[in-house]
Amino acid sequence: MQWKNYWEGPDIMDEQELRIFIDIVSQYFENQTGRPPEIGSPYLGDHSELPIYEFTGVIGISGTRQGCVYFTAHRDLLRQLLLHVGEPDVSDKNLKDLVGEIANTISGNARRHFGPDFMISVPVVVAGNADSIQVPRNVKAYILPLRWHKMDAVLVASLQ
Repeated sequence: MQWKNYWEGPDIMDEQELRIFIDIVSQYFENQTGRPPEIGSPYLGDHSELPIYEFTGVIGISGTRQGCVYFTAHRDLLRQLLLHVGEPDVSDKNLKDLVGEIANTISGNARRHFGPDFMISVPVVVAGNADSIQVPRNVKAYILPLRWHKMDAVLVASLQ
């Protein structure tokens, strides 16, 4: 994995903090399915071109850190994940519940690392409408691409 030196700064997440999110998303998939996702190289994303797939779970972050974390995935990945854990109901309602659960679990586990002042909101789930997802414009957005069973998803962490 290549990390770029310009990522580091006083209000920018560092490699160790990004590694926390990588480890958490890997553990989530491994715990649920027995198989971790392939993690691509993290990169900085432009606020006007952040990846948004069919279903997105967004968690607002406040306290000592400010910003948001969101997990976004295509319908097929979420369906396969539900089926893999034994859930036959792959309705949009369950897909929305799942993407919200994934975002909440990732953020909740990050709270263990960042401490009790890393306050997380309840998940906001968005199906398809990218216009309703707002990340702070003054904070870098880090994109962590992942692939599970040849299907793509993304974790975005925009924190200061």
